[in-house]
Amino acid sequence: MRYRARVTAPVAALIGTATALTVGSPALAAGRGSGGEGAETLGDPVYPGLGNDGYRVLSYHLDLAYDPTTGLVDGTVTAELRPTEALTRFSLDALGLDIRAVRVQGRSAGFEQAGEKLRITPAGTLPARARVTVRVEYSADPSRAAAPTGGWVVTPDGFAVCGQPNLAHTVFPCNDHPSDKADFTFRITVPDELRGVANGKLVCTENLSGGRTAYTYESRSPMATELAQITVGDYVVKERRGPHGLPLRDIVPTARAAALEPALALTPGQIDWLERRLGAFPFETYGLLPCNSDDPDAFDFTGLETQTLTLYKPNFLLQEESRIGSHMMHELVHSWFGNSVSPATWADLWLNEGHADFYGLLYRYERGWPDSLGMTTMEARMKDTYARGDQWRHDSGPVAAPNAADLFDDQRYLGGVLVLYALRQLIGEDTFHAAERAFLARYRDSSATTEDYIAVASKAARQDLSGFLRDWLYGTATPRMPGHPDWTVTPVNPSLAVPHSRTGGHHRDNSATL
Repeated sequence: MRYRARVTAPVAALIGTATALTVGSPALAAGRGSGGEGAETLGDPVYPGLGNDGYRVLSYHLDLAYDPTTGLVDGTVTAELRPTEALTRFSLDALGLDIRAVRVQGRSAGFEQAGEKLRITPAGTLPARARVTVRVEYSADPSRAAAPTGGWVVTPDGFAVCGQPNLAHTVFPCNDHPSDKADFTFRITVPDELRGVANGKLVCTENLSGGRTAYTYESRSPMATELAQITVGDYVVKERRGPHGLPLRDIVPTARAAALEPALALTPGQIDWLERRLGAFPFETYGLLPCNSDDPDAFDFTGLETQTLTLYKPNFLLQEESRIGSHMMHELVHSWFGNSVSPATWADLWLNEGHADFYGLLYRYERGWPDSLGMTTMEARMKDTYARGDQWRHDSGPVAAPNAADLFDDQRYLGGVLVLYALRQLIGEDTFHAAERAFLARYRDSSATTEDYIAVASKAARQDLSGFLRDWLYGTATPRMPGHPDWTVTPVNPSLAVPHSRTGGHHRDNSATL
């Protein structure tokens, strides 16, 4: 996982007219009738402006065409919504996109762009619980909304996207919050010499006139907007089989295909290792996407767990297994924690990152690979992390109470690992693994809160763990570690307080320190 600074109003200068008022036809005041406007927020504790609460999205279909001569993307997103109340107006999240037209139920709709919202006024009131089709035509300039303030990564021959945590709406209009997961299909039109790729499985390839090809992909499981992946470039597809015949497909830069093979060949064994702990792989396919670029500075992340297709920084996977194996495991774990079960709010991020680092470290230590601190056992690493506990709580707040500035720092990663380690120490390894599997089964293809995890763990352990886990997750002081009464916490030293993220406000995946 990776993080870029929150896009805020001053960024409008970077993306042109994003905060200007743009009015479509018919007039906004026309045809309202009875009904409401729908709340323009889902009230996320970390990103309170994200999301819209007047509806839920059932599906998105993205139809994108890339022009390499201009570097521009021409797009249409068709979303099927279900209003939770009668609506005379509603909004999608959208920023830095040039909106050309909006249609609701096949009829022209009024629209305005204000801040990070695309406000839409349909010709008539939308009934509660109806199935409503919204079609938005737009264009995007990836170079104008690229990293670090937008969700596009520009490459020499195309682009990739990285919407986590709050930037998918710089790529396509959407309800940009992980609690509103939806079905996705993608159609990507590119020149014949390039390849278009997206999440899920390829279901159709069309040879078009003018030397163009359209690739259509379908994701068979619901997906959060931040996990969408769309990439264009000079890629080849390398296919292999995983455990139980699971189809694996890697999307690899043509020039590096042979050199990357040793890393790609690790995936089947890694999936097998995780399946024995977490259960069957939750999606229809998996693979790696080493991005096609020679500019490592274009990426402020190492790996990003876009669903079924993990995006990697250029050349990272060319290293030896002992340097990349635990990071690959970290990203793979996100297929279960983060993708199959998404955080209900961004305050629940520790469920993603704590679990990913937990299993990534176990994988490392089983193989005797020293971590970034030279340690070779989980117990040694956790003792070191425990000693830092009060300092991290002072600097970054409790594990499950982040803010936007410190969302992706050590406290959500290794601090989350420490919580899971303490839980395993208390209830035992067998019960811990039973709780993990029960949580994944209960919330598969949906989103879950920290309280949901506490409830499942309590049921698996046949004891009320709420006090224990809330102390670890929300307390201002580090609790005693079960089974290790001799472990001590270093007193807080205000002079040792560090910036909220290692990279001065941008996050390079902390699992790289595994």
